[in-house]
Amino acid sequence: MALVALLRHDSPQTATQAAAAIGESVASCSFHLRQLAKYGLVEEAGGRGREKPWRATAMFTDLDTAAAANPESAAAAQALRLAVGRQYFELMARWLQAEAGEPAEWRDAAQLGDTMLHLTAAELAELGGQLRGLLSPYLDRLGDPARRPADSRPVLVLNMAFPSLLAAGDARTGGDR
Repeated sequence: MALVALLRHDSPQTATQAAAAIGESVASCSFHLRQLAKYGLVEEAGGRGREKPWRATAMFTDLDTAAAANPESAAAAQALRLAVGRQYFELMARWLQAEAGEPAEWRDAAQLGDTMLHLTAAELAELGGQLRGLLSPYLDRLGDPARRPADSRPVLVLNMAFPSLLAAGDARTGGDR
């Protein structure tokens, strides 16, 4: 997943460049790039021999565990989503550990919090569309470094909105808080 994220942000990359960027071996990156290509997540971006650059095939990946064709596919999609969730947690923890050494303007701008809402499924879907709309004006910067302001930095915006299984009074959790 780190390779896909790297290629989505800074593409194209050779296995050697990717290895240096994510702290893995060249052999591991080369192997995983070929595996990701098998499943259509990355593709060759020209080049020859060992200096073969790769790029992501899409800026976003959407996995629907409920719509998987069979139990094995559903389990694989769920495992991938759990791995992505762990990666997000690790990235957030890395920021929190480094935050004290960051410039005040970035510490003040960073956001970490939560809000509990009472929504219908339709309202939750609408909220998701509104959030995607807010991010849309900045997406062209992903694939075109020339569009990035000089003082910009990569910023990970996590979008997580799901029914709370610990909600107060929810009979399915046994909670009465």
